[in-house]
Amino acid sequence: MRAETELRSKISNSITESIGQTPLVNIQELFPQSRVNIYAKLESSNPAGSLKDRTSTFIIKKALETGLVKEGDIIVESSSGNMALGLAQACIHYNLKLIVVVDPKLNPHTEKLLRAYGATIDLVSKPLANGGFLAARLKRVQELLREHPNSYWTNQYGNINNPLANQETIEEIMNSLNYKVDYLFVATSTCGTIMGYADFITKNNLKTKLVAVDAKGSVLFGGKSKKRLIPGHGAGVNSQFLDIAKIWDHVEVSDMDCIEGCWSLLKSEGILCGGSTGGVVTAIKDYIKHLEPSASCVFLLSDRGDRYLDTIYNLDWIKKEFPEYQFSEKSIIGW
Repeated sequence: MRAETELRSKISNSITESIGQTPLVNIQELFPQSRVNIYAKLESSNPAGSLKDRTSTFIIKKALETGLVKEGDIIVESSSGNMALGLAQACIHYNLKLIVVVDPKLNPHTEKLLRAYGATIDLVSKPLANGGFLAARLKRVQELLREHPNSYWTNQYGNINNPLANQETIEEIMNSLNYKVDYLFVATSTCGTIMGYADFITKNNLKTKLVAVDAKGSVLFGGKSKKRLIPGHGAGVNSQFLDIAKIWDHVEVSDMDCIEGCWSLLKSEGILCGGSTGGVVTAIKDYIKHLEPSASCVFLLSDRGDRYLDTIYNLDWIKKEFPEYQFSEKSIIGW
């Protein structure tokens, strides 16, 4: 009877109910020379493959509960991939339609997934002079909202339910580690994730230090906007959520740092992760010398690596996009 009860408790009534309660993995081989305790939150195990499953479903549920959206309406969002996939999954469950505004950085694998989910893809092909592709996508979102009266913009860039959705994740982390987390490394984009964590830390008077990992060429921490190839990391416009006063430190990583980090995590731990996670791995590698040996650190495995097989995990693509980077196959996959 007890085994039967335990089995029943694991059954979800829908795919959206299966989101969350992701595993925390003890990372033991990635930094063999360090005594720092490092854990990775496996957000890639969410059903649509990323931490944005939480954000997208939470925002949709709140919009339905408050009457902003009703069954059959059209959801419109700008996304480089993960938010779009989370929304596509949620829209099927809640009987909504989805239009996703994307740019050329969208991974081919992600595009195939979105089409399989039945999402409509609206491609913006040219960046704006001020704000790049993100600004162009946001402009297109506004046009689509005017074209479709029964539409709603989930607005992952400014919807307060974005950071609220992420407080559940940090609570899971803290419960797993008895609230003993010294450093939390988080990749930035909309900054909804990191500010959700920051608000939780402040509310609970925790001493956990947040380290933001931003992309070189992102404007989030005052840099100048430059071309970036890794989607979903950094931003070409300022975040509506970011409160720098709540961030302990920030680190900037290049596209190649993201690639090297992905390969190192795969070869040391057998974990196939996405680009922003690779950037966090490299950031920790450079940052770890500043940490006390007994420190407890957590980072996020933000999404699955299978959608990057045509790019990050394709050596021909790397050679094409980074001709100045000299490496042998052995050097990059054995980093």
